[in-house]
Amino acid sequence: MAQQNGMNQHVDGMYKEWFLDYASYVILERAVPLIEDGLKPVQRRILHTMFTMEDGRYNKVANVIGSTMKYHPHGDASIGDAMVQLGQKDLLIDKQGNWGNIYTGDSAAASRYIEARLTKFALEVVFNEKVTSWQPSYDGRNKEPIQFPVKFPLLLALGVEGIAVGLACKILPHNFIELCESSIDYLRGKSFTLLPDFATAGVADFRNYNDGLRGGKVKVRAVIEKGQKKTLIIRQIPFGTTTTSITESILAANDKGKIKIKKVEDITSESVEIVVHLHPDTADDSDNAINALYAFTDCEVSISPNSCVIRDGKPVFLGVTEMLKAATDNTVAILKAELEFERHRLSEDWHFSSLEKIFIEKRIYRNIEECETWEAVIAAIDKGLKPYKKLFLREITQDDIVRLTEIKIKRISKFDSFKADEKIKSIEEQLAEIDKHLKNLKGYTIDWYKMLIKKYGKGRERKTVITEGLETIEAKKVVINNSKLYVNREDGFAGYGLKKDELIADCSDLDDVIAINREGKLMVSRIDEKKYFGKEILHIDIFNKDENEKIYNIVYQDGKAGAIMVKRFRMGGITRDKMYELTKGTEGSKILFMSVSGENNAETVQINLRPKPKMKNTTIMLNLNDTIVKGRDSMGNIVTKASITKIFVSVSSEKATKINAAAGLKEIKLPSQQAGPKNKEQKQLDINFKELLN
Repeated sequence: MAQQNGMNQHVDGMYKEWFLDYASYVILERAVPLIEDGLKPVQRRILHTMFTMEDGRYNKVANVIGSTMKYHPHGDASIGDAMVQLGQKDLLIDKQGNWGNIYTGDSAAASRYIEARLTKFALEVVFNEKVTSWQPSYDGRNKEPIQFPVKFPLLLALGVEGIAVGLACKILPHNFIELCESSIDYLRGKSFTLLPDFATAGVADFRNYNDGLRGGKVKVRAVIEKGQKKTLIIRQIPFGTTTTSITESILAANDKGKIKIKKVEDITSESVEIVVHLHPDTADDSDNAINALYAFTDCEVSISPNSCVIRDGKPVFLGVTEMLKAATDNTVAILKAELEFERHRLSEDWHFSSLEKIFIEKRIYRNIEECETWEAVIAAIDKGLKPYKKLFLREITQDDIVRLTEIKIKRISKFDSFKADEKIKSIEEQLAEIDKHLKNLKGYTIDWYKMLIKKYGKGRERKTVITEGLETIEAKKVVINNSKLYVNREDGFAGYGLKKDELIADCSDLDDVIAINREGKLMVSRIDEKKYFGKEILHIDIFNKDENEKIYNIVYQDGKAGAIMVKRFRMGGITRDKMYELTKGTEGSKILFMSVSGENNAETVQINLRPKPKMKNTTIMLNLNDTIVKGRDSMGNIVTKASITKIFVSVSSEKATKINAAAGLKEIKLPSQQAGPKNKEQKQLDINFKELLN
């Protein structure tokens, strides 16, 4: 509660109303463009100011900004930034001076040093005061357009980005010529497809563009060429990046060890040119270096469009196809309004020209010579015109008669009937032409778009190359090995920080590590400085989820004195940092033997059983290839329920010998069991895994 004038006033609820008012204002008046003309309010006010100042000459941008402040209540900085961004589109504003560089990201010079005027395209396409709706400015001292009668899909040509309260807008720019051609196709009833086109060019994959709606994605890559002397040259850059941001991203990737380069030179001027000097270690594999630039730098970006516009006073999400249709329908309506306005003007011109001709040729002006009052003058002229009124298209009003009285005597004396007839005939021909256009508005609009292509399309051809699909580059495959994997098997730790422990492999900091410990626990995790995987690690390696040909072979004991089990499995899908159970999960379960092989070249394991009375066979030869390969979660098959004394890899065949030697596997001896309740621990199968791994 708030106290005001000695009274308590409830303020809860006001915040909600104020917030909604603020959010609505930002959405409608600042961040999101209007679908009819494709402009935000600040852009519309800048263009309106430039139109009022238009005299064919350049104006200081500072003067334009100052004049725009009569309409836009948000300060000169926001107006200046919006004007520079609009000018860099090279469509509506004719620039003079340093307006910045879209390639390098360099900012424009101060507004007092640069100049601007409207382009011929803007004057022809955007403005027409006769068919413009107006509203008072924010302070009521001036009037400003509610929207411009834009006869072109300006919103899709410019593109726009804005962030409002709880709402964002990102419409990507499209090609000038393609927009006109798509409008023509729409008017002819044909289907069309619109894809963005960027001023910075590049190569783009638009398969997931989703018509510019939320959920869509566009992948854009720089164009990289192989230069001489072990260099790469970046010629085109993705939309939304600059040569500065790309250079910084390359240096950052090099500092992190993702790529190896000697240096980067940005020598961009009128066109993009970034020279990347490769490191001697990577210079011989320039293709991989290019892929690494795409994977780890701004040479490849993913853009998420979000097409949102203001329609009927509220934000709506429309695809670019619907936007173009709306813009084309709007163009038809505006051209119709312009034709009707021109028809009305010519009709009035024809009406008075005909009236003037009759007034002078029939000497009706003489009827007023003896009139003594104004009313008598009007009546005399009206009476003189009465026989000819049926020749006119509309009724002759008193205003028409008053206008006749304003004709000067000099003009009457020099009246040329032939010229008057020629003028009337010309007006009639123009009226006939307008009527023809009004009857065939679609054809007239198609001709309008063709005129725009012919008159303004030169130099506006597509810049961004459309590709059927850019191959996804896996960062793991192109990153250089910038790290090493170490392991302390006994304590169960692994990572690149354990440099005093056992070295497993060279790797990168993007690699995943797979580890299996003695208890039958498996975990896959991103390599770290030091990470715990469980004590007595039996198997550890760099994990590649695409290596489905690897078969994991395990012989384990289910529980402290349970059956001996065997299982073979492929790894399948894995969730990082999740602990998987490879045994049945019985307490005390332990892996007795483990190896990694192909599907048909696994080892043959010999298992020696503890002799018992009446036991005939105390040896089991377990050919792992005979076990069916199943999923990781399978429990496996029972090998024996008897106690065992020894398990080792058989070397009975030359093939097995080679396999074992290559794998570094040795015989595994189990300690002899001792009877008695005091030595239960010695009854368990305790494999010397260090001997196995050494």
